[in-house]
Amino acid sequence: MADIVLINPRFEISYWGLEHAMPFLGIKAVMPVAGLPLLAALTPPGHTVTIIDENVEPIDFARCAQADIVGVTGMNVQRRRMKEIVQELKGQGVFTIVGGPWVTVQEDDLEDLADVMFIGEAETTWPQFLAEWAEGCHRQRYEQAERTDMTTVPAPRLDLLRMKDYAFGSVQFSRGCPFTCEFCDIIVTFGRRPRLKTSAQVIAELEGIVAAGKTSAFIVDDNLIGNKAAIKKVLRDVVAWQEAHGYPLMFATEASIDLAEDAELMQLMVDANISNVFVGIETPNEESLRETKKVQNLRGRGGTMLDKVHHIQEAGMEVWCGIIVGFDNDDSGIFAAQSRFLAQSRIASIMVNMLVAIPRTPLYKRLHAEGRLDAGDQSSFGAFGTNVVPLRIGRAELRRGYVELMRDLYAAEAYFARLDELYLDARLRVGTARGRYLRRRPLRWLRLNARLLLEAVAISLMLQHGVPDPALRREYRRRTLRVAWRRRDPEIIQVYAIKCAMHYHAHRMVQEMLAQSPVPLQAAA
Repeated sequence: MADIVLINPRFEISYWGLEHAMPFLGIKAVMPVAGLPLLAALTPPGHTVTIIDENVEPIDFARCAQADIVGVTGMNVQRRRMKEIVQELKGQGVFTIVGGPWVTVQEDDLEDLADVMFIGEAETTWPQFLAEWAEGCHRQRYEQAERTDMTTVPAPRLDLLRMKDYAFGSVQFSRGCPFTCEFCDIIVTFGRRPRLKTSAQVIAELEGIVAAGKTSAFIVDDNLIGNKAAIKKVLRDVVAWQEAHGYPLMFATEASIDLAEDAELMQLMVDANISNVFVGIETPNEESLRETKKVQNLRGRGGTMLDKVHHIQEAGMEVWCGIIVGFDNDDSGIFAAQSRFLAQSRIASIMVNMLVAIPRTPLYKRLHAEGRLDAGDQSSFGAFGTNVVPLRIGRAELRRGYVELMRDLYAAEAYFARLDELYLDARLRVGTARGRYLRRRPLRWLRLNARLLLEAVAISLMLQHGVPDPALRREYRRRTLRVAWRRRDPEIIQVYAIKCAMHYHAHRMVQEMLAQSPVPLQAAA
């Protein structure tokens, strides 16, 4: 039987990593990686499994050297650290296996280093490998012939994680997305047919998250609503579970913007206590949306894209979003167009990216055929931050516009203007289903609001002591006191305190970008 160590490499500083906000939020990482505790659950009895998440604890390479098998996973944004870890392990003679999203799309990046490589899902290939390893006849490469039947997937081994160090628990309801966005690797990894777990599986995992002491969880599906009819059934059961157990969990998730066209689905999500939904906006340029086959974002039954964002907010969920600059139909005017759209959107949390061609995606194949991929190191994307050679804008201009857009979006006045429009002007209410439940139970309602208020005060005090810029401290103090006076709702006050910490993280990222920019920038407007 094997002594197995599974490693999740640390992330480079990133928008969703919230590294600069962590000291104020009392956490070490946003959420645990989902794949490693699932692999542990798939491991047959008799083997021992240790999980090391480098985002919450350092890697003990001496411990790894004693193991029979060490596995390393990683996404695109972890690729450099992933290679460093594998090189260190191989230098110590450790039997090393690799898998996960990055290896799945870029096999040759690590194939000369690892002893065994897993491509794609591994629910059947992982137990197969362990049996063959025990017999001394394992292969060098494993790839499932068929997609995983999600109704057979066990609950992850959360007991192997340091759950107290994470802001969120993580849970997966489904895999796969029906759309064909040209730049996206999800359909490469998980396919276009959404596959769902049963309600019983989902609820068992939710109970595990609650038992681990978490009060919030991220539903990590890349598109929760890929199969709307099927997810509605699961959500009804989650709503019933929340009602029966006093709404112990609040959720965030990801969904395509056609969510706005289904009022019943939005209401089910709100009733299930989903308070935040990440949407891939990508661009207000409709020609770019057609180019990248993001047809669900085009104007249609739900109105314009801006209308759809507002419909979701009006249903009772805050919208986070991702945007991309550098499509073939983007020229130098795209940065101002993005800024105008986002100013009207009431979206505060915005992840901005330059278009990147991930290997094996349709975009990568097209640009490779056109000779428009940077001939340099495809795993690092070079000084400009992208491997794409743009069509209508120079690479230096794209990089400069990207940094200036980030700077302008996260100027304190612009950021809090969007936030105030959502929570003070539109008066978004989050957690309405839980609120209805607790109003019938006054003592629980008081306990929850006391906890939320204490968390808001604690975060605000840490910001006042930990943020070195006095102007930012004054801004955070002014904004939090203003919302406390205008809304007088502990849940909204807590949201604002967290948003201040999130702003500080984005502010620090922008300052680092400005310092490192290889091209001169224009002054802020």
